[in-house]
Amino acid sequence: MSLAEYTLLAFSSLFVIIDPVATVPAFLAMTPTDSVEQRIRMARLACCVTAGVLIAFSSAGKWIFKFLGITMPAFQLAASIVLMLVALDMLRAQRSRVHETSEETAAGAEKTDIAIAPLAIPMLAGPGAISTAILLHNQAVGVPQHIALYLVIMAVSLASYLILRVSARTTKWLSPIALNIVTRVMGLLLAAVAIQFMLNGIREFQR
Repeated sequence: MSLAEYTLLAFSSLFVIIDPVATVPAFLAMTPTDSVEQRIRMARLACCVTAGVLIAFSSAGKWIFKFLGITMPAFQLAASIVLMLVALDMLRAQRSRVHETSEETAAGAEKTDIAIAPLAIPMLAGPGAISTAILLHNQAVGVPQHIALYLVIMAVSLASYLILRVSARTTKWLSPIALNIVTRVMGLLLAAVAIQFMLNGIREFQR
């Protein structure tokens, strides 16, 4: 896989699984009394934390597996199942409980600052995003692709921040129909990514 192909795969996979567009309604629901400046500050901190968490887990994932005795094929198969569960919920235009539960969203509405929890973790950097980052790090070949992954994580986090920043200022662009269409399309793409990760895990297990 060339550097360009890997970069495109990494960006599309992470952006789809983080799904910042679908996070917007929950973000606004949890900050009903906050000012625009407060919302933007929370979004900025949440996206910085998201980038740090994903980079840390992608880098240390191999050592964690070694310590726990988990093989990469086993993790790939488990991660593909998690991604498929998220994808199926997205195809039904539902926010998956893998990202966050209704209880976490309700608890977030009662907090004065929701930047780190639950916005950054688990809404943005949830189990699916962490699993994807680890798998992508394992697929990277050579220093250039590893660097590309870290840059992609920061780029996706920046894109998430920009989306949340725009939503903090206005909600006029949030058409429910358009949001459902985008969610379903991204769910289909995520399902394809999940199947590909599953095939990669089976192929690596058979070697």
